[in-house]
Amino acid sequence: MVRRATATLVVVILAVLAGCLGGGIGQTDTTTSTATSATTTPAPTTPTERADPAESDVTVEVVEVVDGDTIKVVMPDGARETVRLLGVDTPEVYGSNTPDEFEGVPETEAGEACLREAGHDASDFAKTRLSNRTVGLRYDEKAGERGYYGRVLAYVVVDGTEFNYELLAEGHARFYESSLEERTRYERAERDAREHGVGLWSCATEGGAAEGTTATNEYGLSIDVVADAPGNDNDNLNGEYVTLRNGGTETLDLSGWTVSDAAGASYTFAEGTELPAGETLTLYTGSGTDTETDVYWGRSGAVWNNGGDTVTVTDSSGSTVATYTYQ
Repeated sequence: MVRRATATLVVVILAVLAGCLGGGIGQTDTTTSTATSATTTPAPTTPTERADPAESDVTVEVVEVVDGDTIKVVMPDGARETVRLLGVDTPEVYGSNTPDEFEGVPETEAGEACLREAGHDASDFAKTRLSNRTVGLRYDEKAGERGYYGRVLAYVVVDGTEFNYELLAEGHARFYESSLEERTRYERAERDAREHGVGLWSCATEGGAAEGTTATNEYGLSIDVVADAPGNDNDNLNGEYVTLRNGGTETLDLSGWTVSDAAGASYTFAEGTELPAGETLTLYTGSGTDTETDVYWGRSGAVWNNGGDTVTVTDSSGSTVATYTYQ
């Protein structure tokens, strides 16, 4: 009897141990499953992995637009910082410009004057888009957060758009050679604007657009042409235009003056049209509302041949004032 009781006790103990071991195996499977799941969780996005250029690292308040590529902001902690926009360089407004920094712009007084005007345009554009706005700043790991002069280096994001890229695409800036995550995209944006003679690139004497002449007539009048509009010229009539620049010292009365191409298509300026000294007047091929600085031809098709044409300006008596032939 004693032996049977002992044997029974051994069987019970073994059964209990078997149950415990079975439970242990189940926990091990669960733990293994959890660990496997954890290793498949995506790592947090880093700045170099951003899919959306409009993301930002910090939100700031713009308190001053210094010029086209520099702003002053108040950081979240209340500190005031100067921000230098990454990857772009707009023409100088306060200092002198060096035309050879802008591909194709002639190293002449006319080239420098044209760039200065483009610099004012860039500043005005920046003020319109950024003044007194809440914007985002996005840093670039390759460039670092501060430059040589201690300024913050960043992409500025406003209304969901990367403003630095806007400057390049609109022809308000050249690509500033540096090591950036956005280098390829920015180089392409500058090239597209330059080839179409957009913005400051109308100052150039090379590229895909027709460019201006240095004034040699008695009126000091020069001609700038953008012949190749972005896309199909006939679908973007206001993408091609002629700009007259008064480099003289007196206001020009353009009443009855005409602008024509080699084929004889002609536009006549309305009575009372004036071009003040140092100012420009742009004639767009398409339709729009005339202002003191912009007038519209109202054509239904493109005028200026992309492969070459001649622009002729005549005064109200029919005398030729200026001509420009581009290839």
